[in-house]
Amino acid sequence: MVMASVIRKLDETVVNRIAAGEVIQRPANALKEMIENCLDAKATSIQVTVKSGGLKLLQIQDNGTGIRKEDMDIVCERFTTSKLREFEDLNSIATYGFRGEALASISHVAHVTITTRTLDAKCAYKGGYLDGKLKAPVKPCAGNKGTQISVEDLFYNVATRRKALKSPGEEHGKIVEVVSRYAIHNAGVAFTLKKQGESTADVRTPQNATIVDNIRTVFGPSVARELIEVKHENTKLSFKLDGQISNANYSVKKCIFLLFINHRLVDSSSIRKAVETVYATYLPKNMHPFLYFSLEISPNNVDVNVHPTKHEVHFLHEEAIIEDIQKCVEQKLLGSNASRTYFTQALLPGAPVSISDIQKDTSESAASSSNKDKVYAHQMVRTDDKIQKLDAFLHKVPQDSVVMDTSVNRTEEKMDTSSGGQDGEASGRAEQSSSSTESRKRPLESTSEDQSPSTSSSTPSSSKTGTPHYRDIKLTSILKLQQEIEDNMHEGLRELFKHHTFVGCVNAEHAVIQHQTKLYLVNTIKLSQELFHQLALFDFGNFGIMRLSNAAPIYELAILALESEESGWSESDGPKEQLAQYVVELLQSKAEMLEDYFSLEIDKSGQLCTLPLLLDNFIPALDGLPMFVLRLATEVDWEDERGCFSTLAKECCRFYGIHKNLRLVDKKEDVNKSMDNEDKDTSMPDYDWRWTIEHVIYPALKAQFLPPKAFAENASVLQVANLPDLYKVFERC
Repeated sequence: MVMASVIRKLDETVVNRIAAGEVIQRPANALKEMIENCLDAKATSIQVTVKSGGLKLLQIQDNGTGIRKEDMDIVCERFTTSKLREFEDLNSIATYGFRGEALASISHVAHVTITTRTLDAKCAYKGGYLDGKLKAPVKPCAGNKGTQISVEDLFYNVATRRKALKSPGEEHGKIVEVVSRYAIHNAGVAFTLKKQGESTADVRTPQNATIVDNIRTVFGPSVARELIEVKHENTKLSFKLDGQISNANYSVKKCIFLLFINHRLVDSSSIRKAVETVYATYLPKNMHPFLYFSLEISPNNVDVNVHPTKHEVHFLHEEAIIEDIQKCVEQKLLGSNASRTYFTQALLPGAPVSISDIQKDTSESAASSSNKDKVYAHQMVRTDDKIQKLDAFLHKVPQDSVVMDTSVNRTEEKMDTSSGGQDGEASGRAEQSSSSTESRKRPLESTSEDQSPSTSSSTPSSSKTGTPHYRDIKLTSILKLQQEIEDNMHEGLRELFKHHTFVGCVNAEHAVIQHQTKLYLVNTIKLSQELFHQLALFDFGNFGIMRLSNAAPIYELAILALESEESGWSESDGPKEQLAQYVVELLQSKAEMLEDYFSLEIDKSGQLCTLPLLLDNFIPALDGLPMFVLRLATEVDWEDERGCFSTLAKECCRFYGIHKNLRLVDKKEDVNKSMDNEDKDTSMPDYDWRWTIEHVIYPALKAQFLPPKAFAENASVLQVANLPDLYKVFERC
C-alpha cells in the first residue's frame, strides 16, 4: 500500500537558491539586472569588467547616486527596493527594477562585494554578502561617488547550472550583446566593457554620442549609413515609436532586433515577425534587416511582471499597435530606394579612380590613357545620352517632321479650343507672344539636346524687345512662399536631377532617368506639377503670354466644367447658369490683378484671351481649361493675399502639369490615325507629349527644379537598378 508523501516546508536557503536560478540564468542576466540598477541610479558612466565570461568575476561600476550606509544591511535581502511601495505602483512603474530580487538572487549563487558612496558622504562604505546577509559589519573605505558591485565565482554552489553553461567565450559574447544594446539605447550614458587585465575594450561608447553613432561603433559603418529614422506617435493607442531601421540596401543572414519597451530591453516575436513580413518584399530570400525600436507605451497599459528575468512584457492593444508599427515601417521603406543613394563621395563604390579621372581618361588619347589604371565596365558612367536610348528598343521615330492641317471644329463644346499642340498639330492653339515680362528670374541652363519646336506666330522670349526687362517683385507673401520652397529642398534629389540623363518614357505617368551608375523610375506627374508650382511663384509677375487664337467665353467654359463629373455639381448647389454667371463676374472683378501678375487677360465681355507662359515651348492640355477656369473661382482664396497667390499657383500647376490620361503617340502614329478618321468630326489630333516630356519638362527639371524633401519618401523617385549590383548578379549566372 502506497502512503501519501509528507509535505514539508522547504528550508529558506533552498527556496532562495531556487528563486535565484529563475532570475539569474547566466552571467549576462546578472549583468543586465545590475546595469538597470545603475541606470535607475541616474548614472552617466558605467564600466564593466569580466573574467572567464563572468563566471570568475563580474564587476560593474557607476557614478550614480549610490546606496546609503543605513541601507547596506538589507540591500541584498529579497523584496527590498526603493522603487515600489504598494502593489498598485506596478500600474505606473517607470523604473527598471521593482521586485528587489536581483542582488538577493546574485548573493545566493555568488560572492558579492559592494562598495558605495553617496554625494553627501565623506567616504565610501564596503560590505561583503553571502545568501543575502552581510558577512561582517560595513567598513568605511576610499571610493568614488557611485557604486561598485563585484560578483565572484558565479554558481559556485550550483554545480549543475555551472556545467550547463556554455564556454567562457560564448558567455562573454552574451555579455557583449547585453552591454551593446543598452549602450545603443542609452545614448547619454558612457559604457565601457573589457576583460580583466586587458587594456583594450570590447565595447566603448562616449557619453555625448547619438544613437546612430553608437550603432556605428557597435555594428559598423555598413549598417549606420543605411539607416532610416522612424518616428511615429498614436495618441489613440497611447504609444510612441522611435527607432532606426535598415533600408532595402542592407541585409544580413540573421535579423538584428533591438527592442526596448518603456526603456526596458525585451523581446517580442510578434513584432519581429510582423516587421520582417514587410521586409520580405524588399530583401532577398532568407535575408533579414537591422531593427532598433524604442517603444514607449502608457505605463497603465503595460504589465512588466510576467517573466522572472523581465525578458518579456505584455501590453494592451498589442495587435493594433503591431499593425500600426507595420504600416509605419512599410511607409518608410517605400521611399528607401531613393533615400539610400544620396551620399557624396569622391569615388564610386569600389572604383580605383574618381569620376573626374574617368572623364579625363575618356577625353585623352589612347596612348596617354594606357598609362592610367584600368576602368572596368561596371564602374563606367554613361555621359552621352545619344549613344542609345530606351526608344531604340521600342520603335523607330521617322526623322522627317510631319506638318498637317488639323483644323477641327468641336461643336459640342461651342468653342474653338483643343488639347495643346505643337508645330500646328492642334486647332485653336495658344500662341506664344513676347512681352517685356517674359524674361526668367531663373533662366534655363542651355543644353545641347534641347530643340525648340516652332509655333505659329511665336517668337523666343525677349526676341522682339531686345534686352528683356525683369520686374522685381517685393511682395512679402511671395518672398515667404519662395523661401519655404528653398528651405524644403532635398539636397540629394537636387543633385540627382541636376546631373541626370533622360532614358525614356514608360508612360505618361512614369519615366526612367539615370544618375551615375544607377537607374531611377520617376513620377512625371508629381514632378511636373511641382515644377510648374515653383515656376508660378519664382517667376511671379514676369510670365510670358500665350494668346488664344479665338477668345474663349468664360461663361461657356464654366458650363462645360459644371457638366463634367469632376466638378461634383449637384442640384443643391443651384442652377448651372447662375453658377457660371457668378464665375464670370468674380473673374472679371479680379481681371486687373490676374493680368498684371499672372498674364491672364479677361476682356470686358467676359472672354479669356491669354494664358501665362510658364515654360518656354510648353502648351498645357487645353481640354483641362474649363475646369481650370471653374477652380479659379471656387478653389482660390481671394480674401488673403498670401493664400490667394499660393492657391493660384497650385491651380496653375494642376492645369499645366502632365496628366495620367495623356497618350504618348509619335508623329507617324498621329498621321495614320488622322488619315483613318479624317471624315469624323470627333477625331482629335494627338499632341506629341513624348517629345515635350523629354525635351521640355526634364531639361527644366535639370535646370531649375528644387525637389521637396517629401519626394524622397513618397515613391516619386525609386531606384530600380544599380550597375555594380547587376554585374554581381550576372557573374553568378
